[in-house]
Amino acid sequence: MTEHLPDGRWYDAEAGPLVRPYAMTGGRTKPGPSGVRFDLIALVVVDTSHGSVDASLLGPEHRTLLGLCSSQTQSVAELAADADLPVGVVRVLLGDLLEGGFVKVSRPVPPAQLPDEKILREVIEGLRAL
Repeated sequence: MTEHLPDGRWYDAEAGPLVRPYAMTGGRTKPGPSGVRFDLIALVVVDTSHGSVDASLLGPEHRTLLGLCSSQTQSVAELAADADLPVGVVRVLLGDLLEGGFVKVSRPVPPAQLPDEKILREVIEGLRAL
């Protein structure tokens, strides 16, 4: 149950003090000035090409996302679920990390470039024939 305390703070009895999503993103709803859009299946990995990066200048949510994708590549959807943050917030935070050179993002393969289902079935049938 969420309660409003006399001093103006919001408090959730089970979760502790609440932080509104817009507070984590500074009121922004789009990732970065370049308008980058992160698909749910876009893959995110820490960018190690710049050597060691100083993550101490980042907010706690940024550091959480970096920690989640430092050991292995994660999709945007996985990051949102593991960080327990709304996808919109994760997209904005990832935009910050991408602009700062902390992460690299691989775009999903467009459906037009995927192999045709008929070809895949022929491959399966060929393998079964072996």
